[in-house]
Amino acid sequence: MVPDQARKPSRQSWPRLPKTASISVVLMGAGLMITLTFVLVALFAPLLADWGWLQDPTVSLTNPIHEPPSAAHWFGTTRQGYDVFSRTLFGTRAAWQVVLLATAISVLVGVPLGMVSGYLGGWLDRGLLFFMDTIYTLPGLLLSVTLAFIVGKGVVNAAIALSIAYIPQYYRVVRNHTVSVKTELFIEAAQSMGASTWAVLSRYLFLNVVQSVPVLFTLNAADAVLILGGLGFLGLGLPEQIPEWGDSLRQALDALPTGIWWTALFPGLAITLMVTGLSLIGEGLNEFINPLLRRENWD
Repeated sequence: MVPDQARKPSRQSWPRLPKTASISVVLMGAGLMITLTFVLVALFAPLLADWGWLQDPTVSLTNPIHEPPSAAHWFGTTRQGYDVFSRTLFGTRAAWQVVLLATAISVLVGVPLGMVSGYLGGWLDRGLLFFMDTIYTLPGLLLSVTLAFIVGKGVVNAAIALSIAYIPQYYRVVRNHTVSVKTELFIEAAQSMGASTWAVLSRYLFLNVVQSVPVLFTLNAADAVLILGGLGFLGLGLPEQIPEWGDSLRQALDALPTGIWWTALFPGLAITLMVTGLSLIGEGLNEFINPLLRRENWD
C-alpha cells in the first residue's frame, strides 16, 4: 500500500503565484474596488439627492457657513454655504463624464490614424508622425490649458481639450505595432489573396496592434483626472453651477489660511483616490498584457 503521506501532497508542493505577481493581483484588485466605488457614487448621487438623503450641491445654505464636519454635514460647509459632502460626491459624476469622453475621443481618433499611418507608410506616415510628435512634446497640462482658453468651459469642451493631449500616445503605440505586424506572413498572405486595405486593417491587423490600448486608457484616465482638477483650479474647467473637484479647491484656497481645512481636504482626497485606483488598474493590466513583464514575474 502507498503510505498516506505519499497520497496527499504536502502544502509546500502546491503551486504558488510568484511573489511579485501576487502583489500585482492584490494591487489591481484594490484599484478595481476603488474605481468601482467612484462609479457607484457617480451613478447613485443624483438618486440620493432626489430622495432627500443628500443636499443639493447647487443650493447655497444661508446657515451654517464654514461649519466643520458634523453629523448634519459630514464634510462641513463652504464659505458660500455649500455642503462639501454633496459637492464632493457630485464632483465624481462630473469627473467621469469628462474623463470617459476625453479618453474615448482619443481612442477613436488615435487608433485608426495609427493603423492607417503604419500600414500605408509613405508621405502620409511621415506627415502624421511629425505632427503627432510635435503635439507629444508639449506638456499635457499646458496644452490643455491653452485649448481650454480657446474652446471655453463645458463638459464636451473640457473633454476635447484633454483628448488632444492623448491622441498622439495612442497613435504612436498603434502605429509602431502596425509597422512591425504588417510584415508578418499572415498579412502578406491576405494581401496576396486580394484582401482590400480595409479588410486587412479590420480583420487581420486590429486585434494584433491594440493590446496596449486598455493600459493606455486607464493611465490616461488617471492623468485626465489630474489635468481636469488643474483646469478647474485655474477656473477653466466646467461652469460654476457644475460641482467639480478642481473648482472646489480653487474656492477653498482663500479659506485655508484661516484654518478652514475641510473645504480643500475632501475634494483633494477624492482626486487622489480616483487617480490611485485607475493607476493601479493600469499597472496591473500592463503586467498581464506586456509579455516581457509577464515572463519576468510569472515564469
